[in-house]
Amino acid sequence: MTPFGEAMHELRRRKGVSQKEMAAAIGVSPAYLSALEHGKRGSPSFDFLQRVAGYFNVIWDEADELFRVARLSDPRVVLDTAGLPPGHTAFANRLSERIRGLSGEAIEAMEDILEKATFPDNDRG
Repeated sequence: MTPFGEAMHELRRRKGVSQKEMAAAIGVSPAYLSALEHGKRGSPSFDFLQRVAGYFNVIWDEADELFRVARLSDPRVVLDTAGLPPGHTAFANRLSERIRGLSGEAIEAMEDILEKATFPDNDRG
């Protein structure tokens, strides 16, 4: 499950609706909703996100969070290390090889490091 899938599942649970009911209401197939919730599809479109936010009548802050987690939910991430030092490319490849074996605690520690990192330009942080 992706962060977006988890958020959408929680919204459905709170409202007490099935995937089939939600799909009919927002004009998509139940199979598409299932694929999103289970991380089998990439990040949803802006239009889809607006329909979900409208369907659940979420407040502005919750809608912002839904859009944020959608951006972080593509299950097939590509890292472009072209032009970066060799160590960056090696790190990206090692992470790719080992990510499935990392514990939740290890992921949280890495997220903390990323949050605290300062970047030389505004495009990365």
